[in-house]
Amino acid sequence: SHLSFVDFSYSTVVTPKLLENLVVEDRTISFTGCIMQFFFACTFVVTETFLLSVMAYDRFVAVCKPLHYTTAVSQKLCSLLVCGTYSWSIACSFIYTYFLLTLSFCQNNVINNFVCEHADIVALSCSHPYISQEMVLVSATFSEISSLMIILTSYVFTFITVMRMPSTGGRHKAFSTCASHLTAITILHGTILFLYCVPDSKSSWLMVKVCSLFYTVVIPML
Repeated sequence: SHLSFVDFSYSTVVTPKLLENLVVEDRTISFTGCIMQFFFACTFVVTETFLLSVMAYDRFVAVCKPLHYTTAVSQKLCSLLVCGTYSWSIACSFIYTYFLLTLSFCQNNVINNFVCEHADIVALSCSHPYISQEMVLVSATFSEISSLMIILTSYVFTFITVMRMPSTGGRHKAFSTCASHLTAITILHGTILFLYCVPDSKSSWLMVKVCSLFYTVVIPML
């Protein structure tokens, strides 16, 4: 339910403005509106990243320790994991937004994207954005590595357990249960790694737009 809420929310932050830009000639957005769009989109994307990690752990317990599931994944633990996910994402978004607001902006005010991405806003700055860019790189890399480690560890043990199942039907059921989750993980993390954790990935603005479209529209739709 929280994953659905997050998908709905960050799609709502981005898609209405995207659709408006497709049908009207006036494609302006206020500076405050742009910063707010970035803040909320960032909050929901980081939340989604860690929610998918929590879901990987949930699947690991369900497949590998089914008899201990109700105690291993208690309601209290679920609440703590969800609260921790939201808290971390909000903290990250506040830090990114704060450093963006410390930049000074010049006459150039054309954003080369359909959404206010960090790289697009920084590109309009006439002050040196080194600290802001480094903060995003370090934080995004930490978030990616930590969440991917949880996902990979969970799925390695899940895969080993599934392969030991004597029933072919049981293996098929387990793999089909994880397929949609793995698809979402691959698209989301692949996009984030390309956009934020690879220093030279922003050389093509077309690629940035395509990647932005994937994690703001395609994944919520899926």
